Amino acid sequence: MATPEPRLTSLAHGGGCGCKIAPGVLSEMLKSMPVAAPFADLMVGTESSDDAAVWRLNDHQALVATTDFFMPMVDDPFDFGRIAATNALSDVYAMGGTPIFALALVGMPVNVLSVETIGKVLQGGAAVCAAAGVPVAGGHSIDSVEPIYGLVALGLVHPDRVLTNRGARPGDYLILTKPLGGGVLSAAYKQGRLGEAGYAALIASTTRLNTIGAALAGRDGVHAMTDVTGFGLMGHALEMARGSNVAIDLWADAPEILPGTVDLARAGVRTGASTRNWAAYGAEVVLPDGYDDWRRDLMTDPQTSGGLLISVHPDHSEGVITFVREQGFDGAAVVGRVGAGPAGVRVF
Repeated sequence: MATPEPRLTSLAHGGGCGCKIAPGVLSEMLKSMPVAAPFADLMVGTESSDDAAVWRLNDHQALVATTDFFMPMVDDPFDFGRIAATNALSDVYAMGGTPIFALALVGMPVNVLSVETIGKVLQGGAAVCAAAGVPVAGGHSIDSVEPIYGLVALGLVHPDRVLTNRGARPGDYLILTKPLGGGVLSAAYKQGRLGEAGYAALIASTTRLNTIGAALAGRDGVHAMTDVTGFGLMGHALEMARGSNVAIDLWADAPEILPGTVDLARAGVRTGASTRNWAAYGAEVVLPDGYDDWRRDLMTDPQTSGGLLISVHPDHSEGVITFVREQGFDGAAVVGRVGAGPAGVRVF
């Protein structure tokens, strides 16, 4: 009798965007990088921790380039591939770009997982790319101790319509397009505490492409955008605050939450990444008195393939949120407002 394959999640010490290196550690690592020489056509680099690099090709086109990969947060190999590909393409959409093609990044323990299982991971990623209208045009694979999958994603955007995390203006409203809670649900999954409905909600959210990002590029009133992933809503709002030199107020009860997440959070289910996130940037966040730990965990919860955080002029916010909801993002909500600096985040 053949030995059954192990669960994908049992082969990984972390999963999804919870695999990210803690923001404080990452910041220390990047300090040792040499200062890059100035390049006239490099529109977006590493200066504000944005979602992707952007290179001006000509007066009408700029190339958006990014890469993203991680270890499995679910055991179904097809779902793992879908989630990882959706997450990688999101960085192109978050810059206002339209993907043009992708390259696969594959690291698999080939002596542990079957060719069929690994093939299903690749099929899941290819299915998402097909839905986005782009080919997987190549890639690279290695024999790895832990299963890893992701993409290099390339896209195009008009140079005048690039959206970054540096354009938020005082008075803007902040719109979040997807509910929070993906990290809590994935932690519950690994603990065997997530039912079918919770799993379905997790997969539906993490495999929904953020295609609306391209449609928001150049839209009146949209000033800045980023996607909310491994550093949680607080962390990515803080990156926007730093990049734009503004203060951001988040309304604690405003974000929609994935079904079942609140009960799990109240019961103490959380990821290690949420704790690391708070330890890294909590000094720059002001919380109200008596703020519950489980609420803080939701605001620092690492989102795998999370929603877009959009900074929009108040006169245009209603039109933007109506448009976003019409595109199928029913959980979109106004979650805060931008104020004058200094940079930081306050929760009310």
